[in-house]
Amino acid sequence: MYSQCQTFGVFALFPDRSRVCRFSRIRDAFSGRLLNVDPGNGSLVHLCGIDEWSAARGRGGIHPTAPGAEGQFIHLSTPDQVHLPANRLYRGRDDLVLLHIDPTLLDAPVRWEPGVATDPESMLFPHLYGALPVRAVIRVSAYPPDTDGSFPSLVGRRQ
Repeated sequence: MYSQCQTFGVFALFPDRSRVCRFSRIRDAFSGRLLNVDPGNGSLVHLCGIDEWSAARGRGGIHPTAPGAEGQFIHLSTPDQVHLPANRLYRGRDDLVLLHIDPTLLDAPVRWEPGVATDPESMLFPHLYGALPVRAVIRVSAYPPDTDGSFPSLVGRRQ
């Protein structure tokens, strides 16, 4: 598989509202067929410091580092993979929180794209190409490191 992602709008039907949900697909490198990306239980998380989250709540959301710049996005993860960027970027930090996100409440597209070379082969990470609004965050949980400074996998753990 390679990182050609296509994002398209699908109307989710709710009795009291209709909201555009975005799903990503990737193209299989061998067959050329488009494949749906399954985020598991559908939940996504964003990892940040508690101070960043406090500031974002006052601003109404988290914005890409360079708003409007081509290719800028907010890094997201599934609960099963969040320990990978946490260990790579934040090892030993004890102020991190996980923002649990309802993807149906996002206004910008989410594209599933490759991470870095040290990630498990063919692992795709969700990237949000726009702001992460506070209203899309449905839960916040602490994400403390283990005593050695590493972050554990959330697989099999209560969040």
